[in-house]
Amino acid sequence: MTLPRPRRVALGAGTSQTPEIPLMRLLDIQNLTVSFSQHGGLVQAVRGMTLHIDQGESLGIIGESGSGKSVTCMAALRLLREPPARITADRMVLADVDVLKARGAELAQLRGKAAAMIFQDPMTAFDPSFTIGHQIVETILAHRSARKAEARSEALGLLARVEIKNPAAVLDSYPHQLSGGMLQRAMIAMALSCRPKILFADEPTTALDVTVQAQILQLIKDVQIEFGMGLVMVTHDLGVIAETVDRVLVMYGGRVMEQAPVQDLFDTPAHPYTVALLASIPGRTGGRRRLTEIPGASPNPANPPTGCPFHPRCPVAVARCSQDTPVLRSTAPGRDVACWRAE
Repeated sequence: MTLPRPRRVALGAGTSQTPEIPLMRLLDIQNLTVSFSQHGGLVQAVRGMTLHIDQGESLGIIGESGSGKSVTCMAALRLLREPPARITADRMVLADVDVLKARGAELAQLRGKAAAMIFQDPMTAFDPSFTIGHQIVETILAHRSARKAEARSEALGLLARVEIKNPAAVLDSYPHQLSGGMLQRAMIAMALSCRPKILFADEPTTALDVTVQAQILQLIKDVQIEFGMGLVMVTHDLGVIAETVDRVLVMYGGRVMEQAPVQDLFDTPAHPYTVALLASIPGRTGGRRRLTEIPGASPNPANPPTGCPFHPRCPVAVARCSQDTPVLRSTAPGRDVACWRAE
């Protein structure tokens, strides 16, 4: 089941001209660049990223490790230490706040109330000095008007919603007393506790078994529909992408290679890298066959190749691909691709 597509609300039905109320734009990033200072120079993690999320919309970001997916999400919330990180963008607005100009208390209010993040590693996401309950309750009290007893009661309910069978015991446990899967679910509960306008989910089901994974994904979708929340889903699992999001960004070497509605991406991938990713899915075609792999390795962010970052591994690359960097261009409504051959 996929989430309903973002839609516009019509007013004055039956009139000759029907005005429309556009959905609220929750996140607008244009030309984002993230680099890290090292002794050998700059490591370019994200290069020219542009994306947007509207109210109720879900966006998937896919790509190999090191493509810049997690760094993009953390930059949107200004969670990267600056320096060594250096973040620049033509525009980076989250819930009507200019993230690049926000400081101190404004950033603290933005994180949790306007946007929340499910981190990739649950083992390091919690403070080991405090119980799980203390940290969830503290989050609720910091961003919402609630008494401590009410916040604790809601924390218990959230833990139950993420399929924790003994929420009272988990609430009073310290992080080191829980397994990775339990911590993953507790982290999801904390991210949802403030009912954020947009949720960044970075591999949210990594430590969970298949049955619980399906339940958690369904929970995220239910909460998204309930609160009109925007969702950014970062994952290597293309099955999760197919079931969860409306639109997909394909990243490679810190750049966006392709953007398309999820069904179009799976049916007619336009970029050779997207084609290679889909071909590597086990069991996508019938019969027994060897797994398809993408030859070579991801580019070195400290010394990226000239031209298209994928050209050293691309089976259809031409001379121009190694010389000129392709610009992300629209090829159809809602579809963009950065490939010279796509022209």
